Amino acid sequence: MNPRDAVAEITGRQPVEVHRLGGGDTAAAFAVRLDDGTTVFAKTALETMPGAVAAEAASLAWLAESDSVAVPAVHGHTERWLVTEHIPEAAPTPRAAERLGRELAALHAAGAPAFGAAPPGGPADAWIGLAPMRNEPCERWPSFYARHRVEPYLRRAVDAGLLGPDGAEVIGRVCADIDALAGPAEPPARLHGDLWSGNVHWGGQRAWLIDPAAHGGHRETDLAMLHLFGCPHLDRVLAAYQEVSPLAEGWADRIHLHQLFPLLVHTVLFGGGYAAQAVAAARNALRAR
Repeated sequence: MNPRDAVAEITGRQPVEVHRLGGGDTAAAFAVRLDDGTTVFAKTALETMPGAVAAEAASLAWLAESDSVAVPAVHGHTERWLVTEHIPEAAPTPRAAERLGRELAALHAAGAPAFGAAPPGGPADAWIGLAPMRNEPCERWPSFYARHRVEPYLRRAVDAGLLGPDGAEVIGRVCADIDALAGPAEPPARLHGDLWSGNVHWGGQRAWLIDPAAHGGHRETDLAMLHLFGCPHLDRVLAAYQEVSPLAEGWADRIHLHQLFPLLVHTVLFGGGYAAQAVAAARNALRAR
C-alpha cells in the first residue's frame, strides 16, 4: 500500500500532498498534507519486522499516558503503517534541554509494573531499531538486563563471528558480576528505551520523544543512551533531571554498563568498530566496581 492510500484509510481524510522524508533505518517516512490543511507524519515498517508498528504505537501511548514528556499523538495504525502528529523541526535550545531533563525525570517516576514489562497492549516481542527486543517481566533489574538484553546479543555477536572469545569472556564476566555492578536497587522506571539523540526531536520550544522502544527498566539506561551518541545541551538535561530526581551515587561510573546492550545491538547490526566499543564498555564497567 502506498502512503497516500494508507493515510486515507487510517485518518479518513484525503491526502493532497505527500513528501518523502529522509533518515531512519527501519522505515520509509512521509509528511502528508490532508484536505483539511493539517499535516501528519506517516511511516511504514519493513516486512521483516512483524509487530513493530503495534509495538511503537503502544510505546507512544504509554509514554503519553504518563503526562510527562512530549510525544506525537497517534492518529492510528495498521499492521504496516503508523500515522502520527507531525512535529515541525526547530533548533535545540538550553531552555528546551532543561525542560527535557525535568520531563524525563517525571517519565521515569511514572514507573512500570516490572523490569522488562511491555507497554499495555504492546507485544512482548518488540524492536529496538532494526533489532528484535524481548520484553520479559522480571522482579530484579540485574537479572533482567543480563538475561534479556546483554546475553542474547552477546550470543548473536559470537555466532556471527563479530566478537572473539577474549571479548566474549569480558562481557560474560559483566553478566556474571551484574549484581555487584548494578548499584543501589531502584523500582522499575518507565523508559523510552532507545533514547539516542536521533530520537530526540526538537520542535516548538521543547524536545519531543520519537521512535520509542518503551519498557520497564532502570532509569540510568535512558540517560546512558543520551551519553552514547551525544545530545545537544546534555549537561543542561542532566542538571535539570538531577534537580527533580537525584541519581544514585556512582551513576556516572555505571554509564558503561548501561551502554553495553546498545553497543552489542550495533555490533550485530552494523559490525565495524562496535564490537571493540562493547568490550571496552564491559572493561570499564568491571573497572568501576
